[in-house]
Amino acid sequence: MSEPLRILAFAGSTRRQSFNKTLVAIAAQGASSAGAEVTLLDLADYPLPLFDQDLEQEQGLPAQGEALRQLVLAHHGILLASPEYNGSLTAVLKNAIDWVSRPHRDGQAPFADKVAAIMSASPGQLGGLRGLNHARNVLTNLGVWVLPQQIAIPAAHQAFTASGELQDERRQSQVQELGAKTVQTVRKLGL
Repeated sequence: MSEPLRILAFAGSTRRQSFNKTLVAIAAQGASSAGAEVTLLDLADYPLPLFDQDLEQEQGLPAQGEALRQLVLAHHGILLASPEYNGSLTAVLKNAIDWVSRPHRDGQAPFADKVAAIMSASPGQLGGLRGLNHARNVLTNLGVWVLPQQIAIPAAHQAFTASGELQDERRQSQVQELGAKTVQTVRKLGL
């Protein structure tokens, strides 16, 4: 691979103090340490209307949706921290995926053949595990190679230090290793 390996990292949350934003930043450190250029984005910076095919037909892809689409296209892999709302994905995450994944005049499928690592942090005892199953299904359906390893951090309200690290050093390492594993897998697959 002659071009720099690029990883897009984000959480499916717009909450300023999101546990999942903190979690994905740790994974991004691991990807960066493994030699990738990492773009850490915040979905709050890309507000989108609810997906509506009539709106799409009348106005096309919203500017923020096009910006997200170009970011996904420009990266080889994805680090996704997906909060769990009622046992599934957040509305903001699913909406962003729905807009970005729409057929486009250039024929490119932005998510196809990307490598992704998924993770979650939740105050609950399952750490968002149920929502990760839905994230895996959605991404796989879009042609993403989702790593079999995933991380769910329970009791997230107690799991992080004030400086944004996990209190459990072993878990901190596991999350960083997941970021690095994403980079290694992109390299192995030559995507």
